[in-house]
Amino acid sequence: MNITAADVNKLRQMSGAGMMDCKKALQETEGDFDKAIDYLRKKGQKVAGKRADRDANQGFVVSKTTEDQTYGAVIMVNCETDFVGKTEEFIKFSKDLLELGITNRLHNVSELMPLSLGTTTVEEKLNDLLGKTGEKIQIAHFEVIEAPVVFAYNHFGNRLATIIGMSKKDAANVLEIGHELAMQVAAMSPVAVDKENVTQDVIDREMEIGKDMARQEGKPEDMVEKIAQGKLQKFFKEMTLLNQDFIKDSKKTVRQYIADNDKELAVTGFKRLQLGA
Repeated sequence: MNITAADVNKLRQMSGAGMMDCKKALQETEGDFDKAIDYLRKKGQKVAGKRADRDANQGFVVSKTTEDQTYGAVIMVNCETDFVGKTEEFIKFSKDLLELGITNRLHNVSELMPLSLGTTTVEEKLNDLLGKTGEKIQIAHFEVIEAPVVFAYNHFGNRLATIIGMSKKDAANVLEIGHELAMQVAAMSPVAVDKENVTQDVIDREMEIGKDMARQEGKPEDMVEKIAQGKLQKFFKEMTLLNQDFIKDSKKTVRQYIADNDKELAVTGFKRLQLGA
């Protein structure tokens, strides 16, 4: 029987399954849409929809760079239980996805889905795992950094990973600096590289929190704005990477640590992913 693209698209709209899965379902059921939907359900295709309201905050987080270290990526694949997240198949799937992303220098999750992974596509493999485990499984994040040199750090247990870009590959002690700062990002969870990189939404929120705290403490209204500004500066100090105390030497900031090695070296950006965060 000839299965048309329109038929496949219709079933995809009805079921929410992938194009290749829909095509196969129609072929197996000789074009019967009701039977095709039953076929997809039996293959686990509808589990995601049924479980959309369930938390999937377990899983696996891993980061890596290309061999030339000009591109790095970090991925988070979520599932519902730690048991599934620690299975060999789930871990291999997560690592294979990262390798696929790095090989193709991708930029987001949507670019991953249609790519080939062995004899199938990423989307088909995801649905296969979903059917096997009976859990909600999703590729939650795929973040990248491209820079003259990129470093990756994977925390023990693969619940947390980071990548960070630096502006000079030939800077003094750059390998050590990159490694130390990737760990700094993991440990201290900064929200931005420097004060000017903090979004206005975050600044507004911190100001409102500061004002509310000042009022709750009974401070005069004409002092509220000044107090909130002070709290905002403390936020910048604690939550922006370059202004944080360097974890290996709290007598200096990260900015000072970098400058002590190479005054021209700069952080171009970072990404941090953590399960449950």
